[in-house]
Amino acid sequence: MGACLRLFRKPIVPSTFPGLLLDHAARRPSAPALREKEFGIWQTLTWGELAVLVRAIACGLVEAGLARGQHLVVIGENRPRLYASMLAAQALGAIPVPLYQDAAAAEFVFPMGNAEVGFAIVEDQEQVDKMLEVRASCPQLARIWFDDPRGLRHYGETGLAPLDALIAAGRAYDAQHPGFFAAEVAKTRPADVAAMFYTSGTTGHPKGVVHTHETLIDRAAAGARFDKLTADDEVLAYLPPAWIGQNIFSYAQWLVCGYVVNCPESASTVTIDLKEIGPTYYFAPPRVFEGLLTSVMIRMEDAGRIKRWLFDRAMALARRIGPARMDGRPVGAIDGLRYALGNLLIYAPLRNTLGFSRVRVAYTAGEAIGPDLFTFYRSIGINLKQLYGSTETAVFVCLQPDHEARSDTVGVPIEGVEIKIEASGEILVRSPGLLKEYFKNPEATAEVLTGDGWYRTGDAGFVDAAGHVKIIDRAKDVGRIFGGANDGALFAPKYVENKLKFFPYIKEAVAFGDRREKVCAFINIDMEAVGNWAEKRNLPYGGYAELSQKAQVGELIRDCVQKVNADLAADDKLAGSQISRFLILHKELDADDGELTRTRKVRRGAIAERYQVLVDALYDGRSEQYVETAVKFEDGRTGKVAATLKIIDVPTFAAVGRAA
Repeated sequence: MGACLRLFRKPIVPSTFPGLLLDHAARRPSAPALREKEFGIWQTLTWGELAVLVRAIACGLVEAGLARGQHLVVIGENRPRLYASMLAAQALGAIPVPLYQDAAAAEFVFPMGNAEVGFAIVEDQEQVDKMLEVRASCPQLARIWFDDPRGLRHYGETGLAPLDALIAAGRAYDAQHPGFFAAEVAKTRPADVAAMFYTSGTTGHPKGVVHTHETLIDRAAAGARFDKLTADDEVLAYLPPAWIGQNIFSYAQWLVCGYVVNCPESASTVTIDLKEIGPTYYFAPPRVFEGLLTSVMIRMEDAGRIKRWLFDRAMALARRIGPARMDGRPVGAIDGLRYALGNLLIYAPLRNTLGFSRVRVAYTAGEAIGPDLFTFYRSIGINLKQLYGSTETAVFVCLQPDHEARSDTVGVPIEGVEIKIEASGEILVRSPGLLKEYFKNPEATAEVLTGDGWYRTGDAGFVDAAGHVKIIDRAKDVGRIFGGANDGALFAPKYVENKLKFFPYIKEAVAFGDRREKVCAFINIDMEAVGNWAEKRNLPYGGYAELSQKAQVGELIRDCVQKVNADLAADDKLAGSQISRFLILHKELDADDGELTRTRKVRRGAIAERYQVLVDALYDGRSEQYVETAVKFEDGRTGKVAATLKIIDVPTFAAVGRAA
């Protein structure tokens, strides 16, 4: 009887996203929920105001015909009214489907047709134009609402209306049916579908990953408990809402914890907005951290001699003892005093310049992060850690504890997660956050979900002696060298590519070598970093293509590749993956040209097919190769870029422990 009484008295925790919203609105109606920067001024939306807005949009959607179980596409940057639209759909038992705002119209055709989408809420004129273009292929798209009316005054297409009109209609419907909204929210169960996220589709059509309220909320709550997140935390929402990582950090965990989500004014103001907000909880892929560090180092190159000397001395100390301090290990009294002085003069101002003065927890994921980059941020007092997860696992599988952050692992399995490594090296995961299914794709679902509840990640890795998970590569991409001195050696292209991208001068890399006698690579230079390097040396250039083919730039990148080879030689298993030859591409790899996914993963197969003539040149021993490439410009025009690319040989090294 006593146990039953205790169970009865246990507080009821809301178990759906609309339930979480209404709980915050009831307990703390005047607390800020969302902020949006508009015309340079931060505007605040409280939990109480958000609940009222969601209610109006939900009633407007049902009046327009959206029914339980149907899909609503949401496209745009992080905007409060788009977040409210997703909550409104969930309140009705409908399913929001966020899509990438930078995708071309043609990329929307498959997911919208696959999900049989009849309703869309988008941000602005750009997205409206895409939706109208898509209609020819998706005739079921009946209604389109837009948040920002600029440029849309004279649009008269059927079914197109401002979001304000939907809200007004919803308020009228709510007045006539005052109990409707609450009744709909009460019908929704934790096991109901909450959202669908489309994968990047590196090898074919994207797959719709179906998640329930239960899976998303469980993982969001587990991550929050791991890092002790509270309603007092703040985040800056600047990554695409269609990406599961952004959705977890700025939507699921936002509703679980009740912290404040800040929406930048535009992509171009993110750095400024980051400094103004000073988030306490921050997430970015490695390329963002690389870009921030590159900007710092470029500015230091322009500084005076005394300032550079002071910065170099302070950073040498920080690299030596900073990570130990972050890990809670003791440092000497004199070093501690020196670090405190360095913090006053260098580290604290640097954190403030980066916008990280208040960051308590910072995460990076998606790609491996370079050890030097990882050490830099931790050495100046930023608690940067790595995590491991995917769209199918609702992100949180492994996280790094505060005092166990290492650049070569992705952390330990967190609450509720089990890890199993198959004989092939593939990692299997069992977790409360696993996808329900791939939408309308039972074959693909059966490929990744085993009968006893394990999810096949497709990643190859292992668990080290400390219980941390290490990722080598995608299991399907791990190959073997055929022929030559390294016959039979392991080839892990992503591992090699990530090592190349650890250098600030290299933005992207694509490695080839499976079933070949040696490894070769394409490289994209980082225009900002290499451009600054060239300007310091009075090296003239007229653009990316010209700069990339400068002999001096070739030598700069050759030195980076040679260092990677020396590093690989120290790993007996991967010594055969050393790069023998490379070329620098004449254009940056671009998602619009089908070379990258929207999450900036290289489409290795598509690149190899598109640039087959260059792959052949690398392996045929040529010293240069002419190439013409079709490209798509930002304004929609198409054209061609042509260049003669130099092919550069690089020395390789005998593996440690192997005879030369």
